[in-house]
Amino acid sequence: MLISSYSPALVAISLCVAILASYTALDLTGRIATAKGRTVYLWIAGGALAMGVGVWSMHFIGMLALRLPFALGFDAGITALSLLIAVLSSGFALWLVSQPRLPVWQLAFGALIMGAGISCMHYTGMAAMRMTPGIDYDPALFGASLLIAVAASGAALWIAFNLRRNTPYVRLARGGAAMVMGVAIVGMHYTGMAAARFADDSFCGAALNGLSGRGLDNLVLVTSLAVLIIALLTSLLDARLQARTAALAHSLTLANQELTHLALHDMLTGLPNRTLLADRITQAMQAVREQGGCFALMFIDLDGFKPVNDAFGHHLGDLLLREVGQRLREDLRSQDTLARIGGDEFVLLVQLTQPQDALGLAERQVVLINQAFQVAEHDLKISASVGIALFPGNGSTPQELLMNADAAMYHAKGLGKNGYSFFEASMNTNARKQLQLLQDLRNALELDQLQLYYQPKFDAVSGMPVGAEALLRWEHPQQGLLLPASFIELAEKTGLIIPIGDWVLNEACRQMSAWYAEGYEDWRIAVNLSALQFGHAGLVKSVAAALARHRLPANSLTLEITETTAMSDADASMTVLQQLSQMGVDLSIDDFGTGYSSLMYLKRLPANELKIDRGFVRDLEHDSDDAAIVSAIVALGQALGLRIVAEGVETDAQQHFLTRLGCNALQGYLLGHPLPATDFMADIQRAQALVMPDKCRA
Repeated sequence: MLISSYSPALVAISLCVAILASYTALDLTGRIATAKGRTVYLWIAGGALAMGVGVWSMHFIGMLALRLPFALGFDAGITALSLLIAVLSSGFALWLVSQPRLPVWQLAFGALIMGAGISCMHYTGMAAMRMTPGIDYDPALFGASLLIAVAASGAALWIAFNLRRNTPYVRLARGGAAMVMGVAIVGMHYTGMAAARFADDSFCGAALNGLSGRGLDNLVLVTSLAVLIIALLTSLLDARLQARTAALAHSLTLANQELTHLALHDMLTGLPNRTLLADRITQAMQAVREQGGCFALMFIDLDGFKPVNDAFGHHLGDLLLREVGQRLREDLRSQDTLARIGGDEFVLLVQLTQPQDALGLAERQVVLINQAFQVAEHDLKISASVGIALFPGNGSTPQELLMNADAAMYHAKGLGKNGYSFFEASMNTNARKQLQLLQDLRNALELDQLQLYYQPKFDAVSGMPVGAEALLRWEHPQQGLLLPASFIELAEKTGLIIPIGDWVLNEACRQMSAWYAEGYEDWRIAVNLSALQFGHAGLVKSVAAALARHRLPANSLTLEITETTAMSDADASMTVLQQLSQMGVDLSIDDFGTGYSSLMYLKRLPANELKIDRGFVRDLEHDSDDAAIVSAIVALGQALGLRIVAEGVETDAQQHFLTRLGCNALQGYLLGHPLPATDFMADIQRAQALVMPDKCRA
């Protein structure tokens, strides 16, 4: 028998390749475990090729390490067959460990199949030398090589299955396991090689026309390493991309949850807002109808809050409102609801055993508010007027109950404040006032009592004016100049908002057309659309008519709608917004962050601009949560390619923070108050005169 020897360097290289192939296989099982759908089969196919090439190249380098007294060669066809067997065996292994479960019988069967495949690959590769006479194998060592192949396959399958999930230190564990698997694979190969017996007169039939020659080992090594490294890098990059995608999805989920919370809660106190309160009242009414019982709606208005706000400033007033909310909330039962519906108005929904229980509860609320508040080292004393409406008895809808509780509260104020009053039908004098105001509003259009004020918008970086927002005012003959808060809700309830909205749109376009003719061609005029106006069938035609009438380019007009309005019927909104966008009109999502929005719909909306609500801007200097929310809104808007406008800028610190953050335009009392068109232009010209010298000096 001929005595064979081995090249130590190639033996060491074959071991390294086996370990790298094992680690690559373990890493690929992790990718397969997290993949979905067709991607699973793509990873199995790619992994089978990489792992098969790695195991086969270890075997082939080991064959090249063999030294015999005559030249060696390898039949190309048989060698290719051995490679195919390695790839198929690897594919089977990866498919097996991708299953959700791996019971013992399935593990044993898989080990047998995979072990047989690896053994078949090895001995097929040996046959590729086409030795004459044929290779004689030692039965004991031959059997040992088969057992090692099956045992190594079983261990590899078990390890791969248990290390396929990304857990702490999983890469370290895979590294150790790869070394064990590599040694086992190499052990099987060299045990099989040791089993081979070559006769003294043997010669290699493949040496003449097979694969042979110097450098073949280097070619196999470089090729196999390239395949393994590419597979491993692809797996690592995919894992990193998947981790970043998961992190982004988590961030978007949290952002959506935050926006949903903001839509249903008051930003200042964290209490439920009017929307959530209406839902809770509806639920309470349904429960009473089905189960009996009763509940009270207590409308709480703070007496003396305005003097505190005027004397100490809005910031201290906000802190006081938070303290009031906290004190009232601490006295609540789990089944009751406390809401803030605006200004210094709170509403308490309390479940009652009998209507008389409302008396003691109302007294307690008055006593609680009457106790001094310690706010920013100030002892503040206020009181509360409470109006109480009962269900059943004082209304059949949430709106009616709230209106009647409000009427009762005003009655309590009329009695001297710091007390409470139950609703009675005679208290509805406020309804008569509302009726008179409605009649006056109907006449306002005909008598030319409406007018527009304009608040400027400035480029955040350059400080130059970029346009204005048109704001409605009503010069009431008896009450003087009224802001929209005094009459817009009434206009929406009665449908008057449609003709009023058309007037605002036409007047804003007329004024912008005049400014455009004066050379302000890069300005935009912003007009707010109410929910009812946005849902009106004739909106698109009205916008087109106003633009045509005043010969104004469509991109000079920005229509602002709140996100709540846009999302109330997202599909219908999409149709209207797309028609306006195709016309060339700019679209702005107003009061962003205060309504309920779906990020999925938001990215589909053909909007050009996001407008950050003044409520977030107001507390930027004092509230890190507001700063974080504003930062998130700006980042979201920039990611969607939208302009970012911040309103309510009242301090230098707010202006600098928003500019650094990347807002495109700013608006607020610090920069300019709403003014009639003539006064507005005078202010703009003064502002431009201040900015231009600074630019010249720079």
